[in-house]
Amino acid sequence: MDKNWMALLQGKNQLGEVLKTNQETQVFGLVLSESDAELILQERGNTLREQKRVEFGEGIVTKIIYEFCDSQYISQSDYVQTIVRLQEIFYMYKNEMQDEISDDELLHFMKEQFETICFGDLEYLEGTCLSNFAQAVRAGYQGQGCFGERGEYRKFDEVERWDYRLYLEALQELFG
Repeated sequence: MDKNWMALLQGKNQLGEVLKTNQETQVFGLVLSESDAELILQERGNTLREQKRVEFGEGIVTKIIYEFCDSQYISQSDYVQTIVRLQEIFYMYKNEMQDEISDDELLHFMKEQFETICFGDLEYLEGTCLSNFAQAVRAGYQGQGCFGERGEYRKFDEVERWDYRLYLEALQELFG
């Protein structure tokens, strides 16, 4: 009985913390209802079990929300599903990278790639960007003293990128 009481108390605290994020995210047009927050926390529990991870304290959910709330690729209509998917991706790659980088480093990297390389595509974030990054980390990649530095991904990206300026010039020539 005591164990259930502790779990309920921890769940209420986490629910309150997730709902408190609305104070900052509403500026970006993103708000979670109580049922949304409960769903996110329920999915968090499922993902933790699936990935065989244990989490103490606040957890990663609020950090994900704060990190991604200003994304140009997240709207109210896909907010809950995006947060759920981001936490699944986060825990999977914490395992893939063998916990070699901190939560904050992984989150910053995820956000940078989500915004600049993936253009909001979670499949590309998971299947390409983070896969390449995980391989590099497992192989000993240490970055320039901090994994959070901007543009670090280019060092091990296997996909040749197009130049935005040249793309605009080509469009102008075609449709001028």
